[in-house]
Amino acid sequence: MPNLNIVTGAFGYSGSYITRLLLERSDHVRSLTAHPVRPNPFGNAVETAPFNFDRPEALAQSLAGVDTVFNTYWIRFPHHAMTFERAIANVKTLIDAAKRAGVRRFVHISITNASPDSPLPYFRGKGIVEKALADSGLSYAILRPAHLFGGDDEILTNNIAWLLRKFPFFAIPGDGSYRLQPIHVGDLARIAIDAADGDRNVTLDAVGPETYTFNDFVGVIKRTLAARARIVHVSPAIAFLLVSTIGRFTRDVVLTRDEIRGLMATLLVSNGPTTAPTRFSDWLARNAHSVGIRYVSELARRSG
Repeated sequence: MPNLNIVTGAFGYSGSYITRLLLERSDHVRSLTAHPVRPNPFGNAVETAPFNFDRPEALAQSLAGVDTVFNTYWIRFPHHAMTFERAIANVKTLIDAAKRAGVRRFVHISITNASPDSPLPYFRGKGIVEKALADSGLSYAILRPAHLFGGDDEILTNNIAWLLRKFPFFAIPGDGSYRLQPIHVGDLARIAIDAADGDRNVTLDAVGPETYTFNDFVGVIKRTLAARARIVHVSPAIAFLLVSTIGRFTRDVVLTRDEIRGLMATLLVSNGPTTAPTRFSDWLARNAHSVGIRYVSELARRSG
């Protein structure tokens, strides 16, 4: 008999890949979403329910009979009333609701080097949530991807490519020697499905086979796209000023100060083994015709 699974944000970036794999194996999927009236790309194959973080009993009811919760819910940065503190509280409410509803397995998408002691709110919040899940008594798998790439809705790689296509120069904060380890979003989805089928509590880095310095990462995008932008190195403060200026024109938050700090702190890499097969360089070569053709807005995605 097919399982019923919850995917938070099943119509979003990583959530849509997880949903697609679940449907391919004939499982049932219910999405918890902040935008229940948003067009459903899966049609009748996926039902929807609101998050109901402010109504814990209703949230628990929407989890009744669910085998696995796949949680992709998080925020990149605070915006209006949505803060990291509120996002942490919301995920804790979801964890509590899953436990009350008798959910068998909770698969949580985190980030490499998450820690409750991190000086960066994004990584600290992820670490606090990881601890809450580990202490909940639920059967869990915590997946820690580094930088995700692939698909039409990915932001960092796509917008780097867009900037390289559109502007005469590209500014790299600092010396660019800090590293990142990209993983394809489809590989992350497969790891999540495999983790759901297990019953052992695990925390696993989800990383691809290639590790780049940021200089090399930008360089391979530039070469593959045959972009003519000149690469320059600037201070983090100047880099933030430049992306903030671009943000005013795009009506978006291109990159935050904390994201620059996290990137330069080499937090988007793993000390463990490779766990995903897709090479960023191979994917980029296959998709050079479309990467960076349009700008992808985080604020537009949040608004639905």
